[in-house]
Amino acid sequence: MSTTVGLASVGADCCAPPAGDAALDPATARDIAQGFKALADPTRVQLLAIIAAQPDGEACVCDLTEPVGLSQPTVSHHLKILVSAGLLAREQRGRWAYYSLRTDPLTELATGLIRSRTAASA
Repeated sequence: MSTTVGLASVGADCCAPPAGDAALDPATARDIAQGFKALADPTRVQLLAIIAAQPDGEACVCDLTEPVGLSQPTVSHHLKILVSAGLLAREQRGRWAYYSLRTDPLTELATGLIRSRTAASA
C-alpha cells in the first residue's frame, strides 16, 4: 500500500528498522565525519589541491602561504587540521615542514558512505 504526501509517494516499508549491520559503526562514522569536517573549509580544500598538483607530490609550508593569501601561522593551522584528519602526511626537514597527500584516506572518505549504502542494499 502506498500513500501520497504532497508530491512524494511513501511506501508502507518506509519506517522499517534499518538493517543492523548495514549502518556505519560509531568509530567509522567519527572517522568519516572528521575527514568531512577537515574538508569543510575552502582554504583547506585549496591547500589539498595545491599539494596534489605539485610535480613531486609535496609542498613546503613556505610555498603554500602566497597561493592562499594567508599568513604562515594560519596556513600551518589549516595544515595541522588536515594532518590530524589523516589527509596529509607531514615531514620535518630542518626548519621547514613538507606536506604530502595521503590518497588512501581520501579514497576511504569518498567510498565510506557508498560502502555502507551498498551493504544496506545487499
